Amino acid sequence: MRKKFIATVIAVITAATGLTAPEAGACTRIVYQGADSLIAVGRSLDWKTPIPTNLWVYPRGIKKVSHNLPGAISWTSRYGSVYAVGYDSGVTEGMNEMGLTVNGLFCKGTVYVGEDGPGDRAPMSLAVFVTWLLDLNATTAEAVNALRTTPFAISGSSFDGGTSTTLHWAITDVWGHTAVVEFVRGEMKIYDNVETPVLTNDPTWPAMNAINDYWRGVGGVNMLPGTVKSPDRFVRADFFVSHVSRTADPDLAVAITRSIVMNCSVPYTYEIETEPNVSSTQWRSIALLRDRRYYFDIVTNPGMVYIDLEALDIYRGAPILKLDTSMLDDAVGCVNSRLKASKPFTPVY
Repeated sequence: MRKKFIATVIAVITAATGLTAPEAGACTRIVYQGADSLIAVGRSLDWKTPIPTNLWVYPRGIKKVSHNLPGAISWTSRYGSVYAVGYDSGVTEGMNEMGLTVNGLFCKGTVYVGEDGPGDRAPMSLAVFVTWLLDLNATTAEAVNALRTTPFAISGSSFDGGTSTTLHWAITDVWGHTAVVEFVRGEMKIYDNVETPVLTNDPTWPAMNAINDYWRGVGGVNMLPGTVKSPDRFVRADFFVSHVSRTADPDLAVAITRSIVMNCSVPYTYEIETEPNVSSTQWRSIALLRDRRYYFDIVTNPGMVYIDLEALDIYRGAPILKLDTSMLDDAVGCVNSRLKASKPFTPVY
C-alpha cells in the first residue's frame, strides 16, 4: 500500500509540474475503435525541422535484408504495404494489405543494445525494421511472435545534424489487438494486448500509464493537462478517444480521429526559448485498417490525401510505386493516380 501511495504521488507531481526532460521529437498516436469492425490509427509526427517524407507502395515478393552487415536477416515480402519513408531512406510507419499497421515514435530513453553488445544476434537497421514486421505478418500476434523468436540487434543512423534515432513502436491489427515495443537498457520490452489506446513519447510505457491512471481518476470534463509535453498529450488523447461517438462511417471516423490528433498536435513554428527542443507537428497520418486506406496530412498543405491500398495491384511482380509528397500542392482525396513506378528506396544502414 505504501509503495502504491508513493508511486501515485510521484505520478501526480510529474504530471502536474511537467518534470520531464525537453523532447527532441514529440509524436502522438491513438487507436479509434468505431462500429462494425472499423478501426482507425492516427498519429502526428513532430520534429524541430521538416522531415521530407514520401509514400511508397511495395508489392508482394520483394527480397530484402535487415542490414548490409554479415549475419543479416533476409526475407521475401509476403504482403504488399504502403510505407511512409523519411528522407527516402528509412521507414517511419506503414500499413500492409492485411490491415496491420506499425508506427514508430520518438522515445529518447531508448537504448537498443546493452553494454554487453549485440553478441551473435542478427543486425537489424531501423531503416527497415518496420518493413520486416509488415512484410511477413498479418496480425499483431504474428508480429509479436516474430519479435520474441528472432534474435536481432537494432542499430540506427543519426540524422538532422547528428540526432540519435531513438524510437519505440506500436502495432495494431484489424481486430484492434495492440502491442507496444520498447528497448530499455538494451532489453526489448513487449507490452501485449494493451488497453490504453494511446502512445506518445517519454517516459516508458509503465511510467506513462501510472501518470494516466492518476488523471483518469481526476476525470477530464473539468480539467485536463494542456501543455505540449508528452504526458500531457497522452492524457488528453486518452480522454478524448474514450469520449467520442463510435461510427461505422469511414469518413466520419477519419474526421473524429483527425480532430483528436490535431488536439494533441504542436502548432507549426511553435517555439519556447527555454526549451529549444520542443517540436512542431510536421505531418499526420490515419490508417483505416478495415478499409485499407492510408491518409496523409502535411500541415503546410491545404488538403489531406489518401492511398487506397485495396484498389492497387500489389501482386508479385507488380511495380514499386512512389508518391512524391512535395508535388501534392492542393491535392485532396484519393491520390492513387499520382503514384509513379519507381526504383526501391535505398535504406540507410
